[in-house]
Amino acid sequence: MKNDRVGLGWRGELCASILDRLDSIDVLEVIAEDWTHASRPEQRALRSLANERPVILHGVSLGLASSFAADARRLDRMAKLVETVRPESWSEHLAFVRAGGIEIGHLAAPPRNAACIEGTLANLDRALSIVGSLPALENIATLVEPGASDLDEAAWTRAIVGPSGAPMLLDLHNLYANAINFGRDPHALLMSMPLANVQMVHLSGGRWIHPQRGRARWLDDHLHDVPDPVFDLLESLASRVAQPLTVILERDGNYPAFGEIVAQLERARLAMARGRRMEEAA
Repeated sequence: MKNDRVGLGWRGELCASILDRLDSIDVLEVIAEDWTHASRPEQRALRSLANERPVILHGVSLGLASSFAADARRLDRMAKLVETVRPESWSEHLAFVRAGGIEIGHLAAPPRNAACIEGTLANLDRALSIVGSLPALENIATLVEPGASDLDEAAWTRAIVGPSGAPMLLDLHNLYANAINFGRDPHALLMSMPLANVQMVHLSGGRWIHPQRGRARWLDDHLHDVPDPVFDLLESLASRVAQPLTVILERDGNYPAFGEIVAQLERARLAMARGRRMEEAA
């Protein structure tokens, strides 16, 4: 990959519009778990789509960021899907989703400490041996600071991404949400991430929630347009790194007219172009 690219998360509700406007989309990201139990003909259809546009498989259930070992059966299913679909790459979250046999039902921020780093690196070694490649690792949004932590988010992320050799999928909306929820400057947090390892970027939207107790929080819900500050972060990122970036817009519901989604893709392209010009001028 030599140039920046902008793509979209594949969703069933959008598939007809995506195929109709494929010329506006450089790459597609597909939720892996939506296809691991699909029939072979359905998986081959996904492979056919991968012949039309580069496809990235995005995992949501492996729970690699944990002191518990990742489930080998889930890794096996990912490996088989990768073999069938032949995606360009695959990704997963720096999150845990189960412990002691209990599924918690969402992506949770693990303790940011040495034990979790060690467990995550072991899980990445296991993923590499079973799947045959490392996933791009995505930072997640959290509404609460994880307990038993002695590192901040950026230091913990660097301690995993660097030694593992895995690329990073930097979710700028997750970064923005964590920064404003915990009183940090989003651009300062961006600069403390392992930017040299970033190959992919997620953009999405969210909203304020107002609990009965405590202060308001910004919720990453993938149901709203990308906020202006997140496009600003994308521009800053593009001005700071030399490597090409693949940017994926995520939308999981409350869909606007597809033309509005295409307009957000174009806005992402323009933000990266502005950042690249700043990089060249520096």
